[in-house]
Amino acid sequence: MKSLIVLILYLIFSQFVNAADFKGARDDLSFFNIKNSNYKKGIDAINQAEKLYKKDKKNKSKKRFNDAINYFVLAHEEEPNNPDILNYLGISYSKVNDLMMAEIYYLMGLEINPNHTGLNQYLGNLYVSTNRIDLALERLKVLKDCDCEEYLNLKSFLDNNKN
Repeated sequence: MKSLIVLILYLIFSQFVNAADFKGARDDLSFFNIKNSNYKKGIDAINQAEKLYKKDKKNKSKKRFNDAINYFVLAHEEEPNNPDILNYLGISYSKVNDLMMAEIYYLMGLEINPNHTGLNQYLGNLYVSTNRIDLALERLKVLKDCDCEEYLNLKSFLDNNKN
């Protein structure tokens, strides 16, 4: 009786396995690229750097921001017309106090998408930090009609840093 039950279960199970046809079920392995893309690695590095900064581990934080820069440079080589990558490059350079490189990447991103809300906000913040209020106001003007958080953030940053 036990042999019969085992045989029946075996036959049922083998039918499911054969029906699934596991061979070649996923020839496209692009999902690995998403998990391990340079863009994703850069995002992860920024998130880790922010956590380290909040824990007052500034040297480790700076190292992770530099790692993020390296990943985003590679991602930019793969996708040169992606303004989000350029925005993250600008943010990362800003975090390691290389404001000149940050500005270059923000401006490159705005050449691709002049209305990119993140690029306009962060470039505006950079202009405020470098006391170029007139240029920051131009970025605020671009964001004025977006009904977005970036407009409010830049406006608040401007208001809090007026001399």
